[in-house]
Amino acid sequence: MAHVLPMAKRVEVVSHLVEGAGIRPTSRLTEVSQPAILSLLLRMGEGCERLHNRLVRDVDCVTVQVDEIWSYVQKKQARVQPGDSPEVGEAYVFVGMASASKLVIAYRVGKRDETNTAAFIKDLRARLVTVPQLYSDGWAPYVAAVGSSFAGSVDYAQVVKNYRRKGRKDDDHRYEPPRDPFITKTPVFGVPDMKRASTSHIERQNLTIRMHIRRFTRLCNGFSKRLPHHKAAVALHMAFYNFCRPHEALRVTPAMEAGLTDHIWSIDELVAAALAEAPTEPPQPKALKLPEPPAGTPTAPMRALPNGRGFLRLVGAAPAAPVAPTPAPEPPPAPKPRPMRQLSLFDENE
Repeated sequence: MAHVLPMAKRVEVVSHLVEGAGIRPTSRLTEVSQPAILSLLLRMGEGCERLHNRLVRDVDCVTVQVDEIWSYVQKKQARVQPGDSPEVGEAYVFVGMASASKLVIAYRVGKRDETNTAAFIKDLRARLVTVPQLYSDGWAPYVAAVGSSFAGSVDYAQVVKNYRRKGRKDDDHRYEPPRDPFITKTPVFGVPDMKRASTSHIERQNLTIRMHIRRFTRLCNGFSKRLPHHKAAVALHMAFYNFCRPHEALRVTPAMEAGLTDHIWSIDELVAAALAEAPTEPPQPKALKLPEPPAGTPTAPMRALPNGRGFLRLVGAAPAAPVAPTPAPEPPPAPKPRPMRQLSLFDENE
């Protein structure tokens, strides 16, 4: 008869894993063997992925930021040999996050290539119900992927940050990036709000991932040795982040802020739900609607194009009618000159 971990031990193991502990520290703290922890991690990862697939859909948000965070499995890409497994090497995590609710809408683990980029954007599009303001970095395959999946129903811009030093010799060249210019914003599709175009929120999310997943910590021996465990750790973190971890600024979890749940999940609830979750069909894309304008803002004329090809919208205001120039005021009349006459030194009236 196989040994089965009691629920209390499962919760204890998962509680350490989601807070950034590695497999060996978790084994020492919980007195559970490493193979048992890895087996539980795989089952939790599969369950959390199914939970995300079922619950995180029909997301209504205005602004979405996407980015890729670097990681690797077993060895870095520069050390991969021709005979190595395709699972070995870099394993980027594509993440799409709603800026307002901080909800992780979609994620994908894989190589940083066109195939995974297109699959990630396709999954992101299938979970949205509103035309988003979408911002990303300058990764070139995003353009084709966004154009193919959103088909014109998106306001998309790329935000590129220049970290090249270009031979700076001042005292702060090691700590401060150059500013000539540091950020370049480029509109790609639709009418993105260039003043609000940013990737700061998703870049801060990258720090959260590195702090809560031991496998992403730089310069340590806690990196992943197998791709399935790497994917499971990412899925577990995303479920914990969305449903169990209150955001410091929002004071609620991202899932609560997005309206996907009405309470903060406990680790016990997450473990029970993930282990009992059945497979679910992935979400299918729905027709996107334009976001509601702010209160007091007039609605611009718009018309949906046939076959879901986007919207025909009036951007900006109509040009004002020409106004006749105001005539310049007439100058005041010049004073009349006094007549010249010879003065008399003996005249008393003079």
